[in-house]
Amino acid sequence: MNKGTFGRAGLLFVCAALLSVPLLLLGAAGAFAQDVPLFAAAGGADTNALASIGWRGFLDVNSLLEELAALSLATVLGALIAFHPLTPRSVDTLEEAELPKVYIMYAIVGAVIGVAVLQYGMVVGIVVFGLGGLMRFRTSVDSSRDTGRLIVVTLVGLIAGLNLPHFAVLATVFVYVLIFLLDAHPICRIVIKELPDARVSAAAEAYRVALVHLKCKVLSERKHFAKPRVDFVFRAPRAATPETLHAELFRLVPPEVRGEIDWEVD
Repeated sequence: MNKGTFGRAGLLFVCAALLSVPLLLLGAAGAFAQDVPLFAAAGGADTNALASIGWRGFLDVNSLLEELAALSLATVLGALIAFHPLTPRSVDTLEEAELPKVYIMYAIVGAVIGVAVLQYGMVVGIVVFGLGGLMRFRTSVDSSRDTGRLIVVTLVGLIAGLNLPHFAVLATVFVYVLIFLLDAHPICRIVIKELPDARVSAAAEAYRVALVHLKCKVLSERKHFAKPRVDFVFRAPRAATPETLHAELFRLVPPEVRGEIDWEVD
């Protein structure tokens, strides 16, 4: 496992720490004010509260609406940062193009942890600390996007195991719809090699026009005059496949500026 994987998987632990430390301090203050031992207040009462919710949580419309509002707000705020107007300027790879989705997913992770801890007690925060440590050292995932989904799935399982099926179902449905929307248009990267000498700019223009004609949104374009080659990162239409796009590019680009295309699809 490389250091990048450690950093991605350890983000849950950091988020849990940031969320739980203030709550532990508040709990300590309340416990001392009431002359009650801290862990007694954070243990038995919270566990009893969790056990008393169960399937009856589906009947608590107000709580469901509040939880949905928290997930929605986290998504909107995460999207504001993820899709900052300056973000497209720094996109050169598939990983960078996928980062906005990763930001939104981690915002939802924070919202799920926050709702669980604030509404159902510090016992959830303590459990998340343990899960964060386990995923920090025992999980190997190559993609940041997959790491985010892995954390969400783990939290859903945790919430279901804590006898909060209504919140587990709500979070699952919310993330399912969000993934459907975010991944509706696949992000692709093509490297066009073996271009005719001194025709790199002309080839880049021809391929860019062809991609736009095929209703692809070009996110990044980079010319390499020494190679010579051109790299494109773009968002493809919903129903498009690399095979169909490759055939259409071969048809639309003139032979004199045509090159060999290598595909990378996320």
